Amino acid sequence: MVHQRRAVYALAALSAATFCYVTTEVLPIGLLTLIAPDLGRSRSEAGLLVTGYAVVVMVVALPLTRVTRRVPRRPLLAGALGVFAAATAVSAFATSYEVLLAARLVSATTNGVFWAVVFPVAISMFPANIRGRIVARLSIGNALGPVLGVPLSTWLGGQAGWRAAFVAMAVFGFVTCVAVALLLPSVTPQQSAGDIGPMPDRPRFVVLLLATVLAVTGAMGAFTYMTVFLLDVSGFAAASLGLLLFVQGSFGVAGTWAVGRVLDRFPLGVVLVLLGLLTAAMLGLHGVGASKVLTIPLLAVAGMSFSSLIAGVQHRVMQVAPSTTDMASASLSVAFNFGLAAGSLIGAGLLATAGVRVIPLFGGLLTAVAMALLAGHEMSRRRGKSHKPDHSSWSARPIHGRDAEKPQATSVRT
Repeated sequence: MVHQRRAVYALAALSAATFCYVTTEVLPIGLLTLIAPDLGRSRSEAGLLVTGYAVVVMVVALPLTRVTRRVPRRPLLAGALGVFAAATAVSAFATSYEVLLAARLVSATTNGVFWAVVFPVAISMFPANIRGRIVARLSIGNALGPVLGVPLSTWLGGQAGWRAAFVAMAVFGFVTCVAVALLLPSVTPQQSAGDIGPMPDRPRFVVLLLATVLAVTGAMGAFTYMTVFLLDVSGFAAASLGLLLFVQGSFGVAGTWAVGRVLDRFPLGVVLVLLGLLTAAMLGLHGVGASKVLTIPLLAVAGMSFSSLIAGVQHRVMQVAPSTTDMASASLSVAFNFGLAAGSLIGAGLLATAGVRVIPLFGGLLTAVAMALLAGHEMSRRRGKSHKPDHSSWSARPIHGRDAEKPQATSVRT
């Protein structure tokens, strides 16, 4: 076990790295209305900068995770961050849409490996019975992307041009690369990959990935064009976009922090509740998005539920992983980016044909299907088990006394 203080510092560095990746991956969302005219492209084409990035991650995540499975984790993570930062710097000085797209695709090749490895590495530094809390703490970096990264980038882009936002993220990426290289303890691939999940279950794993694809497709279809929605439907001024995205992201951070306190006890329940909230927020934006007063709280709920959902799904995936946790995380990265690519692509089509107001409706319907799929699968399993004794390795009963401190799978409730 890693010394506690160093583990905490390393966790903070890894969380900062997740902030870099999340912010840069969705950076064009907040800068959509600036990039498009500067490079002579439509808003839909600028939105495809997010789609192309996600497609590359989806294609390379699993193969690269297999290829690098024997590489020590510290140089692997530091190297990924170094390439990411260099590609982001090239993006900042791109003279054409094609150069910008190519630089983002290079950055995307490191994304899949990073997300496959970062969560297993983080939990390997702490006791197994607080995995949910560690996943949530690491995910705060994800949540800070919308609350700090995108709003500040949107503001900086409005003040100094969209290229300045990419320069800022490149610099922060290089700093984070150095921090990870210095603070992360030596972690072997065997330590980070670990065994299969504490309650391995292939059917649950597959259904969870399918639900993730549906939920992310719906949510990112809406979020990719949220700035357009806020301008054209809600009627907000362009100068207020940064503040509105800050509201959305700040609730995401608070939700992710709160989820960490209950995730170890109710992993599946947390995911289902968050899917329900996300569905209500998306459908609400479609219904009353023309009202500024009602849009703001709905935007906050959407940000809170989606950011927290990422942590909940990541933790659940590593619980039910039928193979090593790094391959399970890589599979989740593929599912997430498939949903991101599909969502932004479908959103672009809806924007060009039906208009931006219908996009949240599309998102809400898909998140509702994801929630129904997860809940229905779990209910069917429990009905099947209700007719016979359950002797599985996990149980819903609470653990007390000395056993509560042991990293047992039986302390997990679904």
